[in-house]
Amino acid sequence: MTRELVVLGTASQVPTRHRNHNGYLLRWDDEVILFDPGEGTQRQLLMAGLPVTPIRRICITHFHGDHSLGLPGVLQRISLDRVPHPVAVHYPAGGQEFFDRLRHATSYWDNAEIVPGPVGAGFAVETSAGRLTALPLRHPIETYGYRLTEPDARRMVPALLAEHGISGPAVGELQRTGRLGDVTLDQVSVARPGQSFAFVMDTGLCDSVFELARGVDMLVIESTFLSEDAELAAQVGHLTAGQAAEVARECGVRMLVLTHFSQRYPEPDRFLDEARKEFDGPVVIAEDLSRVPVPARRAVP
Repeated sequence: MTRELVVLGTASQVPTRHRNHNGYLLRWDDEVILFDPGEGTQRQLLMAGLPVTPIRRICITHFHGDHSLGLPGVLQRISLDRVPHPVAVHYPAGGQEFFDRLRHATSYWDNAEIVPGPVGAGFAVETSAGRLTALPLRHPIETYGYRLTEPDARRMVPALLAEHGISGPAVGELQRTGRLGDVTLDQVSVARPGQSFAFVMDTGLCDSVFELARGVDMLVIESTFLSEDAELAAQVGHLTAGQAAEVARECGVRMLVLTHFSQRYPEPDRFLDEARKEFDGPVVIAEDLSRVPVPARRAVP
């Protein structure tokens, strides 16, 4: 099974020669989620060697074009390829009119089962990967960040099962009930900490940013500006690389992925240099078509 982020685009507002509009595909075992498909996402999927068939849901943070103009093409491709399962689409509830327009932007053979899932206060949905939640961010239009949280579990230890003479269907019964005769689940298993992922795009600093990022294994977060333009960032509802790294430090994030870069900065190393001043963990400066593995599961103390 694979857990990785495939970066499809990293530009803010307008694409550049080297950066496409936003697009991020999270492969989390069987749950495949496409975040913020900006213009050109369908082609970027092709360039990354990824079909649309595995996609189970699409999450849109807000209806600015660089985060959503690729939705019509992706939905039409899902229909063209006869994707056999339902595909949920989550988006700010207040942007329903924009979703409706993008859903049927042109004439095509609509053969897909697209399930609208508007996001509002208290949004949460159970997926095969864990619970997907969303919180409102601070941006000029309604915007949400997303968090995927896998529940803690336990991993069965074959040697301990054999020691207690447990095999076959009895193993499943023990997992379901927590006890089989005098043997408890804790006696034949070890803790398996759940993993978590957060996706935070266009926003100024606010409580929700920290809540979404708290303790996650991977934080994908916008860093549109550098600190020299912090005043402008605050005015337009965006973060600097230093602020994003500060969030990662305060929240105990394991891996920080910076993206959504303004075209005014031609040197991506400057974002890394600024982030390093605030966060000493792994930092990835996202590049189009790169793949970033989710960190290995935390060790049990």
